[in-house]
Formats: sequence, C-alpha cells, structure tokens
Amino acid sequence: MNQTKILIVGGGFAGIRCALDLTRDISQKQWRIMLISDRSHFEYTPTLYRVVTGRSPLEVCIPLSEIFHDKPVEVIEDRIEEVKLKEKRLTGSSGAYYTYDFLVLTLGSETNYFNIPGLSEFSFGFKSIHDALRLRKHLLRIFEDIEKRPQEEKVRSAHIVVVGGGATGTELAAELSTYLKRVARHYRVDQSFITLDLIEASPRILSGLPETFSRRVASRLHRLGINVFVNREVVREEVGGVFLKDMQMRTKTVIWTAGAKPHHLYGEMDGLSYDKKGRVMVDQFLRAKGHEDVFIAGDGAATSYAGMAQTARSDGEYIAHVITESKKRSYKSLRPIYAIPAGPGWAGVLLGPFRIYGFLGWIVRRLADFLFFLSILPFTKAILAFRNGKTLCVSCSICSSDI
Repeated sequence: MNQTKILIVGGGFAGIRCALDLTRDISQKQWRIMLISDRSHFEYTPTLYRVVTGRSPLEVCIPLSEIFHDKPVEVIEDRIEEVKLKEKRLTGSSGAYYTYDFLVLTLGSETNYFNIPGLSEFSFGFKSIHDALRLRKHLLRIFEDIEKRPQEEKVRSAHIVVVGGGATGTELAAELSTYLKRVARHYRVDQSFITLDLIEASPRILSGLPETFSRRVASRLHRLGINVFVNREVVREEVGGVFLKDMQMRTKTVIWTAGAKPHHLYGEMDGLSYDKKGRVMVDQFLRAKGHEDVFIAGDGAATSYAGMAQTARSDGEYIAHVITESKKRSYKSLRPIYAIPAGPGWAGVLLGPFRIYGFLGWIVRRLADFLFFLSILPFTKAILAFRNGKTLCVSCSICSSDI
C-alpha cells in the first residue's frame, strides 16, 4: 500500500498541534504520520517558572503517549542529528534513518549567550524542566547552608540576579520574590539578606510591548521588592559575580533569560536561506524557500511573531491545513495575546487595545493555560494536567530524577 509519509520533527507546541490536526482527516487519506522528539514528553514552558518556585514539575510535563493516545501518530523518541534535504533523509542519534514525503521541522530554539565570557559556564539557563529543577535545587541548597556563613557571604549567597527583562525573566523574578521569602522563613534566615535584581539591556522591561503596559508591570515588580535595572548590559560573569558595563554584582546565582536563537540544526542544512537572526526564510505557505515539501514552524521560521508559544501552535495548525486542503490560504501572522504573570494572583494581559491588570488578569492567564491543556487532552486528563501536583505519568524519569 502506497502511503504519503509525513515526518514531524519536534514535540513542542507546533509539532503536536500539526500532528493532532493531521489526524482529523486520516480516515480519508493514506497517510503515515510520524513525530520524532528527543523527549518522551511535552513541556508546557509558559509555566516553567512555577517549577522553580516549588510547584510540581508534573504541571508542565505531559507524556506524548497521553496526547496521542488512540491517535494514528507514530511517536518516536530520537534526537535528529543530520538532515539531508536533497536526499530527503534524516539521521537520528540512535543510528536510524528517516525518509519523508513531507517534512515539518519544529525544532524550537536554544539559549543564546551572545559570546559573553563566563555566562555559559556559570549562569543558570531557563529553557526546560531540567533547567528549572536544577535551579530550584541550587536555591534550596543556598538557604540550607546560609546560616553557617559569615555575614558578607550571606549577603552574596542570598543575592539573586535575573538577566533579561522579557516575559520569561519578568515572570520568573516576580515569582521568585515571594518564593525566596517563603524559603527563608522555612530555614529561619533573616529575609533582609535577600536581594533580587532584574537586569535589562533595553531602556525598559517588556520592550516589545506598549510602554504603558511595561510601566504597569514594572511598578508591580517594584512593589514586590525587586530591583529593576534597565540600560544595563552584562559584559562577563565570574564565579563570584556578574559584571555590567558600569557596576559589579556579587552573587552566586545568575539566571540567564535574555537570549534565544534558532536550533543549531537549521544552520547545518544545505539549501536553506536565513534572515539576520538565523531563522529560515519561508514562503507564503510556511515552506522553506526553494523546498515545496519542507515546512518550518515556530521559533525557526522567519515570521513576525516567531518565538511565541501561540505562534508556534498557530503555525502547526496552519501547516496541517496546507497539507490536507487542496485550496490553500496564504499564511498570515496573528498578533499573540500577551498575559504576563507578576507574582501569585497578579497578571497583566494585553489583548489588542484592551488591558487587564491584577487578579482578573491572573484568572485570564490561568484560563488560557487550561484551555491549552483542553486542546490537546480529553477533559478529565486536562483537569489532571492543570491541577497542582496531579500526574498523568505512571513513572516520569524527568520529574523524579535527582538533578
């Protein structure tokens, strides 16, 4: 039986949305849908900051087997190491080869340290559950040992620096402001030792959003006791601290959220063209330019709002439409809805011309999280994934591992 083989690489927002939407017409088509991911689970990264501050990692970890339960999708755990577009062949770290009729690349992004000395060696990244758990363990260890230190060392140990005033850094800093106080109380540490700084190179945090919105969120951070430094660039990091152009901060904890770049594999493929950010140039159907059977979705595509989870999800949905429908509509970038949590029970929401702040904004954000779970899981399992500490896993090597 001749089958059209659709190969999706990446188990993130774009990959799972594309695969799920393709299955809607599977009864009418002779398709073989394969999804390859280097993880056995999907990570809901918009709430990754909650894992750092004590929530269960199971809140953001959903097994792919649950998402595609009873769906005609072959899920393969492998890491793609080489893509040969001319030969239409991919090679995995397992040694397996994969061929395709249609290829959908949803590889995501990687941390970009901009070649700043010391950052990759000494800072904490923030891209995965593994990163979040590693950071949480580090913070707990600091407060466990802090009482044994001389006063000057206590001040340095309890000084936390978050670099990057985008959505990720802002959300994390706000959540840490209350979490660190709770940890200090638990270990009977004087809270006056705690200093939490947010560093941003631009003139303001959330620089890509309207200034009035940015100011409102910044005001919230100040009320939480966070020191916000703008127009400050990191020039290097050492074991004892981080160096800006005009000052030094003595700290044991620098969390880097200030840069991302397309997955390195995009740059290693022959026959692709790129924009100045290293993203793949695509045509009006999200196909890599010059390749009618290769689609690029999410962070790696040179589109207006690449890098946003909502954009990746929309890309996956659109690519499924292009593959399944004979009459294709051209791709159009949709402006995302921005919902920025800034501490428990508070969020700023930007919905077109509308602004929502405070507890109502937080409700809107949590509702958006739940609706996403509902879009990929049955209702009862969406409830389990959304509720604190509930699990869909029989066993989870990521969440139970000793980081």
